Amino acid sequence: MPQITVDYSAPLAEGFDRSGFALALHDAAVEIAAATYEACKTRFRATEDTTVGRDEGGHAVVHVTIGLLPGRADETKARLTQAVLQALRDHVKPAAGLVLHASAEVRDLDASYRKFVA
Repeated sequence: MPQITVDYSAPLAEGFDRSGFALALHDAAVEIAAATYEACKTRFRATEDTTVGRDEGGHAVVHVTIGLLPGRADETKARLTQAVLQALRDHVKPAAGLVLHASAEVRDLDASYRKFVA
């Protein structure tokens, strides 16, 4: 916890400072949501095909999902979501001609969530 997944359009790869984004996001999770650095885990998944509306080109998408253990107030989740969007503004530079659609959500992990570290 937090479990962070970043889905992004593959054409953004060159202009997306993923490492810098992850570090900024981990800082925000620690500061805003009382996470620990050791618990922050971020994985990135590039998607080859993205369609927005009826237009098959010219758009790129980034969506960030953060799973936290239950107990955070809605205000805390909203502050973290805003920090994610700012970090995306700072770390994603889309290629010329691409419209960037960025979104984020913070959700509670299910009660069945378990982990181990070996």
